[in-house]
Amino acid sequence: MLAPSAPEVVTLGCRLNIAESETIRQLAGANVAVVNGCGVTHQAVKDTRAAIRRLRRARPDAQLVVTGCASEMDRAAFAAMPEVDRIVANAAKLLPASWGARPNALPPRRQTRTFLGVQNGCDHHCTFCAIPQGRGRNRADPATQVVLRVAAAVEAGACEVVLSGVDLASYDDHGAGLATLLERVLAEVPALERVRLSSLDPAAIDDALFAVLTQEPRVMPHVHLSLQAGDDLILKRMRRRHTRAGALALIDRLRAARADLTIGADLIAGFPTEDEGMFANSLAAIGQGQIAFAHVFPYSPRAGTPAARMPQVDPAVVRHRAARLRDAAANVLSHHLAAQVGTRQRVLIERPGDRGHASDFSSVRLDAPSPSHPIGSVAVATITAAAADHLIGTIA
Repeated sequence: MLAPSAPEVVTLGCRLNIAESETIRQLAGANVAVVNGCGVTHQAVKDTRAAIRRLRRARPDAQLVVTGCASEMDRAAFAAMPEVDRIVANAAKLLPASWGARPNALPPRRQTRTFLGVQNGCDHHCTFCAIPQGRGRNRADPATQVVLRVAAAVEAGACEVVLSGVDLASYDDHGAGLATLLERVLAEVPALERVRLSSLDPAAIDDALFAVLTQEPRVMPHVHLSLQAGDDLILKRMRRRHTRAGALALIDRLRAARADLTIGADLIAGFPTEDEGMFANSLAAIGQGQIAFAHVFPYSPRAGTPAARMPQVDPAVVRHRAARLRDAAANVLSHHLAAQVGTRQRVLIERPGDRGHASDFSSVRLDAPSPSHPIGSVAVATITAAAADHLIGTIA
């Protein structure tokens, strides 16, 4: 339970929001409660409102501040909520002055896995997405600054850093792309044990990034793709830049180059005009691509986006399709985990009870406490069993 005066940050949405919330947590003053909300869909906006109400009930005496894409795109509506004391714009959410704090006024929390936002905004205009309205155009943090932040995270105890962005694969620091950034981070922060990436647009994975993903051992063998659908007509109506065949071929190439690599994907269920045949193509893509880690989003119309004006799928059908996609991915994950029994895995211990993640992002529970491997350390474990959604291991 937090002390009454301690700052609290509730985060919704993407990994970039998670990264930004870590900075906000260090900057927010005493007795401040923050909702860092999401506006990617109509449901995300509803969830942000609900989070604000819950936080106000939990922290009646705190100053309640709202930031993030939901309030950025509809500031007047959020400012009118009686629970809200103040709104901070997305562009100002990482500025110390927005929170009444001095730079580095608070020591960073010790992190085992640290999310670092390195890219913001997006130059693409997918028909379902309102994020360009909330985050603006594509822009990258300078590589030199990123390297310093990674080094600081490692010094603070992080074994693993997750580089995050709205459109991370389009990172561009004066012509230097994401692959170059990764190479600099790995070369200049040799103490960094593990690095992961947030969602990657399949169309933006070039040869240089492919090489880093498949050849660099400190880049974890886990690629999460912003797939969204597995049907070409739906992808076209979404205004995505990849095809079904192209995405599946990319997955095959990744696995051929790195056998231990796992695949995750963002998938939208019930996009407007999606019929049973189109949905079947997306469902089949999970098995064909062996997508073990799926983030499934039931489509909900976002006002002002082209998709909101398209013929909508019945909400009950959308929910049913989302459940079927999740079940298909759970089946892939279950088979993947079963195949790991008997292997040795390097596990980052992240939570009490000896819980953490293997290199391929499989969740692992160690069957006995290990005082010699505290939270924040990496243990080598022999996998002795597999449950439906996690592995069970013994430290070698």
